Amino acid sequence: MNDKEFTNTTEAHSLFALGRIVVTRGALSLLGQHGVLPMQLVSRHVRGDWGYLNPEDVIANNEALAGNDRILSNYLIDGDDRVWVITEWGRSTTTLLLPSEY
Repeated sequence: MNDKEFTNTTEAHSLFALGRIVVTRGALSLLGQHGVLPMQLVSRHVRGDWGYLNPEDVIANNEALAGNDRILSNYLIDGDDRVWVITEWGRSTTTLLLPSEY
């Protein structure tokens, strides 16, 4: 695999399982340029801090917690640069990626 994989650590305030955590090259590069550790965003994501989402996506995430559906977070890194964190339905994988990599 060309993307970076991290070990899933359990946090006391986790709202859902993360599964395997994967970071794409683009996201890893952007985060590294700005001194942001991938696990900082994962920590926010798993605690329900969805970042910059519209109200409809916030509602969808909150409903997904009960329904085991996909959960999306959107974090501004610098200016307009963003990193998405997506936990897939079924909670098998959480991926950090750039929107252009989706």
